[in-house]
Amino acid sequence: MTHSKMTREEFAAFDAADPLASFRSEFELPEDVIYLDGNSLGPLPRIARERVAACVTHEWGNGLIRSWNDAGWIDLPTRVGGKIGALIGAEADSVVAADSTSVNLFKCLSAALALRPDRCVIVSEESNFPTDLYMAEGLSALLGGRHELRLIEDPNELPDALKDDVAVLMLTHVNYRTGYMHDMKAVTDAARAAGALTLWDLAHSAGAVPVDLATAKADFAVGCGYKYLNGGPGAPAFLYVAPRHQEAASQPLTGWFAHKAPFAFDHRFAPTDGIGKFLCGTPPVLAMTALDAAMDIWARADMDAVRAISVALTESFITLVEERCAGLGLTLASPRNAEHRGSQVSFAHENGYPVMQALIARGVIGDFRAPDLLRFGFTPLYTRFTDIWDAVEHLRDILETSSWDQPEFHARAAVT
Repeated sequence: MTHSKMTREEFAAFDAADPLASFRSEFELPEDVIYLDGNSLGPLPRIARERVAACVTHEWGNGLIRSWNDAGWIDLPTRVGGKIGALIGAEADSVVAADSTSVNLFKCLSAALALRPDRCVIVSEESNFPTDLYMAEGLSALLGGRHELRLIEDPNELPDALKDDVAVLMLTHVNYRTGYMHDMKAVTDAARAAGALTLWDLAHSAGAVPVDLATAKADFAVGCGYKYLNGGPGAPAFLYVAPRHQEAASQPLTGWFAHKAPFAFDHRFAPTDGIGKFLCGTPPVLAMTALDAAMDIWARADMDAVRAISVALTESFITLVEERCAGLGLTLASPRNAEHRGSQVSFAHENGYPVMQALIARGVIGDFRAPDLLRFGFTPLYTRFTDIWDAVEHLRDILETSSWDQPEFHARAAVT
């Protein structure tokens, strides 16, 4: 087997020159772990641990109910939403943090369909994240089955799919399986020209790649807080509604936090103005506090620098895998062109699941997506170039020795 002429020393030199290297110390990362799964769950920011501890001890422990006012708990959805909005190129007062991605997608899709009452088709991709498709199916059933969910197999089919009956184009900006990244502005322009609204899922984009919702003239967007944003397991999600739609748009989950005067306790619902009408119930303060703290890290990160290092990391990984693991059954499943790839790389292997479990047993943590994908996330705030080198060396050894073929690595866990 021919191995790459690149050396680990060269990769160490890349780390020494990395303009983002100082961010790594802001995260809790075990010394014996190479963490390439930040696209599933970001690691713990030290500032989040401290902020949550203070919230528990002082704001909850001492402030009690007074902290809704004194500690600003009541403003968390809009405060955190504003921080996320700055990261994803949203206009002021157009993002709130709330609920889960699935619930937010339900709210935004419902609002978008109501804005196009004469159209009955939702276009999406077969490879979209399943919860997005499930929510669209459920909403369609709730609305009497009047709406059709039309799925395309390939992004090249989009122009032909945007017919005059399409109400909403619902896409994930960066595909969760392959990392394929749509050109948001070009796609949004095409949808608008066809009279359709756009709903973007940014779960694998926010904090991973530069996003500019305002420039793209996106209509709606949703995303989660626990992947690249490092808000913690099950962190609150977020949603975006373009300012031009906020007055006319409405959503069906009219909880009391969406009321214009929630503490008037009026038995009739009257929506607040602006993005606040897309809130629902009481925010989870501890979880929101963790996400709020994590977003303070992103306020200091340059997304252009993040993208440049991301591309360098993913290109290095692809090159090393294809050179050092040649002939060992791996096939690149992600776009080769970095312009069409987010901050993750997937390789297919017929024994993908046990191979990934063998990697995890060695402390190289990625994840598996059925039926055969080994998925690796690259998060420039803490992923090092030497991590890439060492991960590929472990992968090569596992494949060459077939050490993945052990009973414990074949046993399927609930979460893959």
